[in-house]
Amino acid sequence: MLPILAVPQTVMKGLSSYRDIFCKDAGFESIGRYITGLILSPNKTLQGIHGFQCYSGCSVSRRSMHEAVFETNWDDEKLMVRHRQNLSLKYSSGKGKSAISLDWTFGHHESGKHIFGVKKQWDYVNNRYSFCQTIPTATISNNTSFDPIDIEIQEPKHLQQEKKYLDATVKESYSSQEETREKLLQLLHYNKHQKEYKTIHELFVEMIDRIEEENQFPESDYAFDNGVLNLKTANTIEQYQKNWVSELELSRNVLWNQKWTRVDQVAELLKKDHPNSFKKQKIRLRDGTTKEYLVFTKVLRLKKHWGRKRIAIVFEKEDLSDSPRVLISNATHWNGVKILKLWNYRWPCEIFHNFGKNISGLENAQVRKKESVKKQLRLACLSQSILNQTEVHSSTREEFSFAKGAITIGQKVKSIAREVLESLVCFTKDMLDRNKNVTEILNQLMPI
Repeated sequence: MLPILAVPQTVMKGLSSYRDIFCKDAGFESIGRYITGLILSPNKTLQGIHGFQCYSGCSVSRRSMHEAVFETNWDDEKLMVRHRQNLSLKYSSGKGKSAISLDWTFGHHESGKHIFGVKKQWDYVNNRYSFCQTIPTATISNNTSFDPIDIEIQEPKHLQQEKKYLDATVKESYSSQEETREKLLQLLHYNKHQKEYKTIHELFVEMIDRIEEENQFPESDYAFDNGVLNLKTANTIEQYQKNWVSELELSRNVLWNQKWTRVDQVAELLKKDHPNSFKKQKIRLRDGTTKEYLVFTKVLRLKKHWGRKRIAIVFEKEDLSDSPRVLISNATHWNGVKILKLWNYRWPCEIFHNFGKNISGLENAQVRKKESVKKQLRLACLSQSILNQTEVHSSTREEFSFAKGAITIGQKVKSIAREVLESLVCFTKDMLDRNKNVTEILNQLMPI
């Protein structure tokens, strides 16, 4: 990575509307340098990012940069509110259909067990137990772009361990008032921790409330998979007069011919006895391409207070030989085309997780406190949006030939790297004009 002599103009432009959120000018510059490092640095920890910083005059220590980024009293909640305000025009009416995608991902920290939110849990992606954070996210997208609009972190619960300790230390009687008082305090703390703990679905409800109460995306419906699907989440979305589409587990029961039947068995019955009930539908996907599906839709009743919902059973192969995908929506008046179109907007959250981990350092923070971890996650979101908004011309270079003229994330990263290189070339030219030798220039750029 090239030495960072100044914050690139693209990053500074993207940060300009957030200036009042941060405190001093020096702290604001540190934020800009840190975000530049999140985009360009191969090592996205603060130590790795600071190692590539070059300052004219007195240098800024790593401790000072850490304090400016993680400890200074800037409001990360206010940052996300402003971020959504800035994105509202981009995804407003007249800019094409947009949708909000909800999902969650793991932030892996195998060697950072004391980082806030890290706990040992089953990682269904890698099929093993891992030390990781659980990170709920919300992303908005249209047919040309996507941006993260909210991110949270789930506090780990240790209720099971607390319960085991309480059970192991319980006595039939207590000989003194002090022992009784101590045990009562332990029980009260356990009860307090039970009430404070928030499930992943409760965090999504809070996230939906924040987004909808601000009303920055009034025409954007919701799409998510069955890991997010929950009655309270669905009801919260419906309270704001919004529609949603989710994938439904194949083991769920629906009322079919006056009998409760698994939805995968319904698909098998239709495939066997009424294959013509699956209608061929051509769907225009979010990226502009088209794809054909075979779709059966019907309003059916689900168990456990869900009531009547529109169910869509979807096959991709014309002979119905593949496994069906079952979608569910509260929009009972929609047809299969509308349901599939909205479902297609569920995937940008996955793209954000992938790019966020590999490009903007979504899981690279080595800070321990809750406030610091949240600031890191939200700066990673901001850096992703700044990168998305970077203006570059389509490339004809061989390495980007696969994109066929389309602008890629790699080109945007390279554009910001060119700005860093430009400042480096200008600095070197200025030093040479002042008759500085190579050793003096190197000592400025890379002190020993």
